[in-house]
Amino acid sequence: MGIQIPITYWISLVILSKLVFLASASAFASASASAAEQTKFTYPSFPKENSNFLKLEGNSSIYNEALQLTPESLNEAFYRTHINKSGRIFYPQPFRLWSSSSASILASFNTNFVINIYRKSEWEAGHGLTFLIAPNSSIPLHSHGQWLGLTNSSTDSNPENHFVAIEFDTQKQDDVDDLDGDHIGIDVNSIRSEKTVSLDKYNLTLSPPPPGANYSIWVDYNGTNKIMQVYIAKEGNSKPEEPALSHNIDLKQHLKQDSYFGFSASTGDPQIELNCVLKWDFQIDKIPEDEDEKSWWKIVVGAGVPAATVAIITVVYGFVRKRRQSSSSSASSRSGAAGGAEEFGKLKWLPGMPREFKYKELKKATNNFHESMKLGEGGFGIVYKGVLHENSSEDIAVKKFSRDSIKGKDDFLAELTIIHRLRHKNLVRLVGWCYEKGKLLLVYDFMPNGSLEKHLYDASLPETLNWSRRHKVLEGTASALHYLHNEYDQKVIHRDLKASNILLDKDFNARLGDFGLARALENERNSYAELGLGGVAGTMGYVAPECFHTGRATPESDVFGFGAVVLEVVCGKGPGTKIHHNQHLYSLVDWVWMLHREGRIQEAVDERLKNEFVESEAKSLLLMGLACSHPIDSERPKTQAIVQIICGALPAPQVPPFKPVFTWPSMNDTGNFDSSLSGISLSSQSSGRTKSLTMLQRTSSNLPV
Repeated sequence: MGIQIPITYWISLVILSKLVFLASASAFASASASAAEQTKFTYPSFPKENSNFLKLEGNSSIYNEALQLTPESLNEAFYRTHINKSGRIFYPQPFRLWSSSSASILASFNTNFVINIYRKSEWEAGHGLTFLIAPNSSIPLHSHGQWLGLTNSSTDSNPENHFVAIEFDTQKQDDVDDLDGDHIGIDVNSIRSEKTVSLDKYNLTLSPPPPGANYSIWVDYNGTNKIMQVYIAKEGNSKPEEPALSHNIDLKQHLKQDSYFGFSASTGDPQIELNCVLKWDFQIDKIPEDEDEKSWWKIVVGAGVPAATVAIITVVYGFVRKRRQSSSSSASSRSGAAGGAEEFGKLKWLPGMPREFKYKELKKATNNFHESMKLGEGGFGIVYKGVLHENSSEDIAVKKFSRDSIKGKDDFLAELTIIHRLRHKNLVRLVGWCYEKGKLLLVYDFMPNGSLEKHLYDASLPETLNWSRRHKVLEGTASALHYLHNEYDQKVIHRDLKASNILLDKDFNARLGDFGLARALENERNSYAELGLGGVAGTMGYVAPECFHTGRATPESDVFGFGAVVLEVVCGKGPGTKIHHNQHLYSLVDWVWMLHREGRIQEAVDERLKNEFVESEAKSLLLMGLACSHPIDSERPKTQAIVQIICGALPAPQVPPFKPVFTWPSMNDTGNFDSSLSGISLSSQSSGRTKSLTMLQRTSSNLPV
């Protein structure tokens, strides 16, 4: 008598077989959808050890936490090492750009990087750098000068080059029809750009004389409509709404299926400059492996019902195993989350700790962190406007820390533990905080008038800040700084004083904010190095010269930053502004010092005020701005004197007619130099924002190299 097989078994087998077939068909059909997965990487800086994980070719190197595409030195003795050089640096792995099985699938990508193309005043700019997509990292011979590390005289325009580059050119080449000395172009297999755009209309100079400038670049490519867009702004500013360059290009027509992403640059003779990349974020659609997909389809469909039975076993086994792994992973995740929750749970018991928000409350208040609610973006995260609907509507500002930041939690804790007990009318008030599901958020009072920077430079605003408001802003900022340095129970050094971090309430009172770089120092301590927090941080033009030699941030370095703000507010020009006068090019502080020497310092006052200002107050503020900008830290005024000068209780400080020269004790003078600091790695984080020491040294022409 045969074995009786229950009818339910056959029904189950038929159903499962059909399910396997349908599931496999569904998996094949969804191959295109898998391309939506993204691969990404982030380099907030480039430590020396990164040289082992990047492809460096030609004359490139990694030095002072930056990619140096051409030799990096300001020493005149090494001038000859700069000329006729070229280099490339690439991410070590290629990325697949399209699927062979479907011509319609072309990877989209977007990238953000920060560049600095530096030259001394006497150097002739040349030749620029590129963001490059190429079949390999190899650099052609003789690709220096106008060839940008891309091609040479014998290979230019060869379709077998298979490269596409976004060039940031700093010299006009008549033989390749360049528009002017500063432009962006899209190059395909040649240095002759398919499309170029001048940067003159944006008032941007890629390689300005000292102190130089850092630029944030965004390159977006849409693989569906095949449009390449390039955006540019000075570092610290948000991504512009409109691209500087937009171009239709089908990358599949020009590139290899698997291509490398990176940078190239070159110098000529006598055209030289230092071509640096300071940070790099990148993400690209993940294109699946074609052959693996085809093999899976053939096995499942071609083998029929017997294979379906095997597939059932495989699927069930895989399902059970996955469930076990998932359970284990969830347990681990819960354990990690519990540890994080425990760590942040302690914050609830800190004295004076404000309200703890639920993530869903802040998500609702910001309309799911919608782009339209975005107020600004910095190195530690994005700030959104929010509206709390509880008893009544209340506007708030929500700072959402970047999840891609490795030190995000540390940055969050550093800011929170400092500001939760600060109480001053000229500081932005902390309303609450949130740590949930790995997300870190701080909630502040909303400042309806935005930042001081916005009112100084945004041409769309109906009117500029009048004199009384400018004076009141500086008075309030000085008062806040004095509180941080002297009236709080610990010394708090802000480390990033600048116009964009001074916010304005509804009555245009100054509120100093963004404590993401601040650190609290124990009484009688004056440096981060003493607390194991060594490092130079801040924003170009606002960082004191001594910081680049000591690795220390002090009350005096904050005063230097405040001096830069004072000159910016009175003159209506940023510290990095280039000012032409009598065939000379001045930085803002040097220009004001020159006018002071010639007895006409009042001419530095912002012309947009149309002479509607108090001359005695303006002269006093300008002199104080110069005093705070003194290259020697011990000569700068203290915050108490600054407050009294602004209020009129003390006369303006005495300022020498010529700007003093910055000097630094010899390293052999052990009585004045702390040799234990000589090995400190100096970095800067501003609005996002790691810079090399060399970049920061350029903020003062008096600094020895």
